[in-house]
Amino acid sequence: MLSLFSFSSMDLDTGSLNIPYADKITHFIFYLTFAFVGCLSLRERTTGNLGLRKTLIIVLFFAILYGILIEVLQYTITTDRMAEWGDVLANTLGAFAGIGLIRWVFSKKNPLKWKF
Repeated sequence: MLSLFSFSSMDLDTGSLNIPYADKITHFIFYLTFAFVGCLSLRERTTGNLGLRKTLIIVLFFAILYGILIEVLQYTITTDRMAEWGDVLANTLGAFAGIGLIRWVFSKKNPLKWKF
């Protein structure tokens, strides 16, 4: 819901700090977190029985689909929000990074096991 709300009408003082591509960085970090926490959540719900590979595919699919859906909704139902292909790209790259992080955490080099 917050993805469809405009904060530009609020009088927020951002000061003199100007970070280039800050919104793309935010999208990337949000979807990295989305994918990472989504995998852990699905692991907990299935007690690890779903399998790492299948979980990664499901979470990646839904993260990318959700990112595209939000951009489409911003384009169609809001008047003060803009849909951008750059946001979709940042979302997708962030989701892949989250999946990569999960794969690293549960790799053979690390002591964490996927299945309980």
